[in-house]
Amino acid sequence: MQPQTWHSDGNYTEFPKITFTGWLRVARRGLPVLVLLCVGLLTLYTLRLIERPFFGQGRPWTPSITRFVCRNALRLMGIRFETEGQAMQDRGAVVANHSSWMDILTLNAADRLYFVSKSEVAGWPGIGTLAKATGTVFIARDRKEAKAQQELFESRLKAGHKLLFFPEGTSTDSLRVLDFRSTLFAAFMTDELKPFLKVQPVSVNYIAPKGADPRFFGWWGDMDFGAHMIQMLAARNQGHIKVVYHAPVTVAEFANRKLLAKATQDKVRAGHLISAHSQENL
Repeated sequence: MQPQTWHSDGNYTEFPKITFTGWLRVARRGLPVLVLLCVGLLTLYTLRLIERPFFGQGRPWTPSITRFVCRNALRLMGIRFETEGQAMQDRGAVVANHSSWMDILTLNAADRLYFVSKSEVAGWPGIGTLAKATGTVFIARDRKEAKAQQELFESRLKAGHKLLFFPEGTSTDSLRVLDFRSTLFAAFMTDELKPFLKVQPVSVNYIAPKGADPRFFGWWGDMDFGAHMIQMLAARNQGHIKVVYHAPVTVAEFANRKLLAKATQDKVRAGHLISAHSQENL
C-alpha cells in the first residue's frame, strides 16, 4: 500500500531567493486574487443561504460562482489553462491524479463538481475554508466510518452532485501518476450505486515554465503551503495547465473494484502528458 503522504527519492524543489521585482509580482498577482476570493466567498455564502432552504443539498447557482472564481484566479496568476475532451453531464464520480493544492483551482475551473477529501483538510488555514465553502465532502480514514461515508456519498450523488476523488491518496511532484488505491472504489460497487453510476477519469497536467524545475507546480510531503504559493506568484514566467477528460466508464461493467481502479488508472496515466518531464516553450 502507498504511504498516506508521498515523498520523492530526491530533494524538494529548491526555492530561489525572491528579488524585489519578484515581490512586486507577488503583490501584482496575489492581491487581485485575494480580493477575488474574498468577494467570491461572500457571494457564495450569501447565495447558499437562499439555496439551502429551497433546494437542500441541491446547489443550482453556487457551483457557477466557484467555477468563475477559480478560472479568473488562474488568469490573474498568469497561468494558461486549457481542457481537452468533454466533462460528463451525468451525475457520478470523477477520479483524477493529485499533484498540488492547485488542483482545487484547476479542477473547479474546469467543471462543476465537489471534492472528496480527508477530514484533516477542513482544519487547514486558507485551503480548509475554501474547501468547506465549495461543498467538499470530508471523510475520515477510519473503517468504522465506512457505512456513514457510504450513505453520505449516496445522498450527494442522488442529489445530482459529481464527486471528485483522488485515488492515489496523496499528492505528488506532478511528474507521475501513482497506483490507484482500489479500496476507494468500494463505495462505487454497492447495490444502490452500481446500476446507475458512471466514473470519469481525468488527467491533470502541469507544465512548468521554461527554465524552471519540472516540479514547479508539485506540492507534496512536508512542503510549506505559503512558501510554495509565494514562489509561484513571484515567478517571472508562469506555466501551463491542461486538463484531459476521458470517456466515462459504467461501474456495472466491472466485476470488482480492483478492475475498475486499474481501468481508470490506466486512462489517467495515458492522458498524463508530462511523463517525459516536458516543459513549456515560452
